[in-house]
Amino acid sequence: MTGKDFTERSRPFLEYLDHWYSGLAPMELSGLIAADPDKVAVFCVDMINGFTTEGTLASPRVASHTVNIADLFRSAYEQGVRQFVLPQDSHSDDAEEFATYPPHARTGTHEAETVPEIASLPFADIYTVIPKNSLSQAIGTNLDRWLNAHPDVRTAIVVGDCSDLCLYQLAMYLRLRANQFDERDRRIIVPANGVDTYGTSLHRAHQFHIDPHPGDFYHYVFLNHLHLNGVEVVASMT
Repeated sequence: MTGKDFTERSRPFLEYLDHWYSGLAPMELSGLIAADPDKVAVFCVDMINGFTTEGTLASPRVASHTVNIADLFRSAYEQGVRQFVLPQDSHSDDAEEFATYPPHARTGTHEAETVPEIASLPFADIYTVIPKNSLSQAIGTNLDRWLNAHPDVRTAIVVGDCSDLCLYQLAMYLRLRANQFDERDRRIIVPANGVDTYGTSLHRAHQFHIDPHPGDFYHYVFLNHLHLNGVEVVASMT
């Protein structure tokens, strides 16, 4: 199969994907948590300075969602939610991941700190920050310990970045963990207006001899793949 064949064969799916994404419906936060806010937790992945406003991996696409996510935090808190879990990059100085991605978010640096819009909320002292040294929130971290200590949490609202990397890893892990233990009442919800990924155009990729990273394509494809695996993908959480 040639590249041209692949392009033509993929066209119907890409049209479907655009239609699917455009048709995502909003979800009412109040209806989700009204019965028992103690059963709901907000998970916010990697909304740190190093992926939004400074450093080699900062992305305007990701930064544009900080206000939406802060609004979600505020609204959830006002309606009684008290569990906010923030898995965040906090890399060792010689992290193995730097062989794949440029050095970023080293432990103790400003890049590794939560974005101000979220860090400055008046209830920030109740956040549970989970440092991680890879794309995985579960390998070598305290995530499982937290989940085991909070068995009453049955609904996870997952926001942050990147749609195809850490956000995807977390949403899939929570979904697969629930599947493994037959937790049929476990819900994993991803509001599309609270997640994104970075973009590297073909022109920039050629200019700097790096791989392209089409942000819209990966954002759509990976959210759709979450949907295919039982994660509830919604347009927004209102």
